Amino acid sequence: MLFELHHVAYRTHDTKVLQDISFNIEAGSTLTLTGPSGSGKSTILRLLANLISPSEGEILYQGQKTTSYQPDQYRQRVSYCFQQPTLFGETVKDNLAFPFAIRKQAFDEAKCLARLKEVDLSSNFLGKKITQLSGGEKQRVALIRNVLFEPEVLLLDEVTTGLDDFSKQQVHQLIKNEQERGVTIVQITHDQSELAEAKLQLHVENGRISQ
Repeated sequence: MLFELHHVAYRTHDTKVLQDISFNIEAGSTLTLTGPSGSGKSTILRLLANLISPSEGEILYQGQKTTSYQPDQYRQRVSYCFQQPTLFGETVKDNLAFPFAIRKQAFDEAKCLARLKEVDLSSNFLGKKITQLSGGEKQRVALIRNVLFEPEVLLLDEVTTGLDDFSKQQVHQLIKNEQERGVTIVQITHDQSELAEAKLQLHVENGRISQ
């Protein structure tokens, strides 16, 4: 089992955000979290990403508590993609060079160009300033940055929200490619077309798994 959540709760001050959350995630599967806004879905993703720690219970990743891993090593294996993409530096290349830099590897331009091509971004995008990118282009670049070095898990927090149809199609294709490579996907979405295709769903409501 890849992830195991045992009676997980999360509180902020006096507010119970999550309570008694228990479920497992198998390697290579795709799990979709559904439920109304504010139900705790994004908190579950942040817990899986080890960005926050449970107030109660425990989360195991490959049989070990997530808190026992070194954060930088864990995040290379479990990659979190935000709803609003965050790019840094000045150019697309600055962002795609980052995964190589943290692994102390030389920048591989051919690898980057091949991944950009997967989401219909041309070779001249490497030198493009991030201030010139549309919202859909920013999201695609952010996703490519996350998967340049294949993670074991991809956590997707409503990454297609607000995208135009073309960008949404490209993101869907990228996610499908990652699924076919064996990457485990845990995603939050309100997109009806995505929900219609989601075979494995967990519904979260009022901080609990309701179905």
